[in-house]
Amino acid sequence: MINDKQSAARNIPRILISADRSSSGKTTISMGLMAALVSRGYKVQPFKVALDYIDPSYHTEITGRFCRNLDGYLMDENGILDVYTHACEAGEKADIAIIEGVRGLYEGFESLSDLGSTAQIAKILNCPVIFVINARSITRSSAALINGYRNFDPDVEITGVILNNIGSRRHAEKAKEAIEHYTGIPVIGIVPRDHAMQISMRHLGLMPALEGRRRLGDGDFEARLQGIEEIINKGIDVDRFMKIAKSAKPLKSPDNSVFSSVSDSGAPRPKIGVALDEAFNFYYHDNIDLLNLAGAEIVYFSPVKDTSLPEVDGLYIGGGYPELFAAELEANESMRQDIKKASAAGMPIYAECGGLMYLTEKISTGVPGKGTYHNTSMPESTYSMVGALPGHTIMGQTRVVSYNIGTLNKDCLLGKKDNSFKGHEFHHSEIREIPEDAEFAITLSRGTGIKNGMDGLISGNTLGSYAHLHGVAYREFASSLVEAARNFMESRVLP
Repeated sequence: MINDKQSAARNIPRILISADRSSSGKTTISMGLMAALVSRGYKVQPFKVALDYIDPSYHTEITGRFCRNLDGYLMDENGILDVYTHACEAGEKADIAIIEGVRGLYEGFESLSDLGSTAQIAKILNCPVIFVINARSITRSSAALINGYRNFDPDVEITGVILNNIGSRRHAEKAKEAIEHYTGIPVIGIVPRDHAMQISMRHLGLMPALEGRRRLGDGDFEARLQGIEEIINKGIDVDRFMKIAKSAKPLKSPDNSVFSSVSDSGAPRPKIGVALDEAFNFYYHDNIDLLNLAGAEIVYFSPVKDTSLPEVDGLYIGGGYPELFAAELEANESMRQDIKKASAAGMPIYAECGGLMYLTEKISTGVPGKGTYHNTSMPESTYSMVGALPGHTIMGQTRVVSYNIGTLNKDCLLGKKDNSFKGHEFHHSEIREIPEDAEFAITLSRGTGIKNGMDGLISGNTLGSYAHLHGVAYREFASSLVEAARNFMESRVLP
């Protein structure tokens, strides 16, 4: 049965911004359009195709609504509809949904299908596509490019074009005339070549918004976003953009929503501490929502700044860049000791990637013998970490970007033995000096993991993995973690 909120979400204007390849400018253009619409009073719900954390941090910063990820490899069609509907109806109903694509429109998991691609999401969500072209050095060829992308899959509805990196008025006129003459698709925006459209880059992509605000300062950070918004307002027909978004056809509603099926049982609510600061901010907000719906009270804390752990019954330490803040994390000895004591006491602690690194005994930045870390200014140095898990994290020796598939080989805080999941890993580190008798909770059939195809390093009730999980793709995530926290909470109050 369709409820009123689901019915409303089905009809919200929506639009997807894609391109022929990465580095075409779709991220900054998406940010500028979101900012322009927010300034006009619209409630904009942002989405990002695939499992990125950094672009969504800017979308969230600009719109004031948590950006959600849509991944067609991890999630089935119903899961995509579930995430979309839940986000659009969360809090105040959104006025428009803007979806930023990933890489080129048709890039995905396979060469002969659209699995995991932006095109797949466009089709599942019946979403009109605005196509961004990096038009540096091309004019008439841009029309051939558009026709090729449109004809490759007629079920993908390319309804407008934005020309980026335009060098002159004549350049713009020739490209626009060619596209509209040969394709019949309108050019709704022309964005000039401008250094203000650049965002600070990091070794794995854009600098996360939390870190960007800290490093640039509030004034400079806001000025950069404002500059992008002004360029977009000047170069893109925002009213026409909205008109295209309103042409989106109604969607069907999801069946068996995970956001409805994971519900608070009425049992006592355990508190789960979530690490959130410059060092740890890689979270899918759907996971946080699902933990709350499953009965947890979320308590945020900062391993960088807070001197003590809050009163909680479990911990969730997400990914991020602990190596960039290793000196500060080491200096906060009281926090490290609190977490180690909580682990020794049996508190359930779940850590992903950066969180895993933080829980090991130490982190070494820089490549041993080379002195710097992945073309950054980070010197080779070693810092003490929590020590709740064995091992020595070494930065810069490897780079892993991959989906993974894992199975739990024992009961643990993530669920029962033989539960399986699809996830992903994205790291530039490896863990050495792991004892031979170390225990792992996850066996991977796809992916790298921590050691020999194993992931989920455990010590007592503490589990750290390179695998990132999404609670819509692995539906046992929230209920299992909340149950573990509730059991720990109840064990502490027993006579």
